[in-house]
Amino acid sequence: MYPVNEIFHSLQGEGYNTGTASVFVRLSGCNLRCSFCDTDHLPHTMMSLPQIVDEVMRYPTAPLIVLTGGEPSLHIDDEIIKTLHLTGKKIAIETNGTRQLPNGIDWITLSPKTAFQGGNSLPCVLDRCDELKVVFTGQDLSAYDHIKASHRFLQPCFVDDENQCLANMQSCINAVLNNPQWRLSLQTHRLLGIR
Repeated sequence: MYPVNEIFHSLQGEGYNTGTASVFVRLSGCNLRCSFCDTDHLPHTMMSLPQIVDEVMRYPTAPLIVLTGGEPSLHIDDEIIKTLHLTGKKIAIETNGTRQLPNGIDWITLSPKTAFQGGNSLPCVLDRCDELKVVFTGQDLSAYDHIKASHRFLQPCFVDDENQCLANMQSCINAVLNNPQWRLSLQTHRLLGIR
């Protein structure tokens, strides 16, 4: 049984796979308490793996399953990865990197939160990923140099204060201009008004 917060069909809004039709499987709970977290991931329903697969297959044309949270690595295992692969879809995960992952995940998006109060209570143990996506507020980017990633993205930290959001955006743009190994990632689902 897995604690599922929600399963929904939408477009990936961030990073390398932006715009890709995806089935999001949001698992409940997180081992960090980042002050800027905007996801209500605690409510959940316990679901069996067959129930999860049935719900995922309500969206047969989506090529990608995104395991997200909270922190999905608290709950996933080899069995869920192997079973979800039987759907014919690719499996991606969005993780804070504080826990090792099972084998077989097709796309790993690592978003370490060690630069933030509440996110710095546990170290990031992953040192390689497909996509490194850093929520940016102006922190020193050299802290991520040791992580091997095929793609590096900076994403401005979204907060309720509009002026601070604009400042984070400008800081992010400047950082990408001065560090061309990074690319800008926007939360396009916010801009489009979708989930």
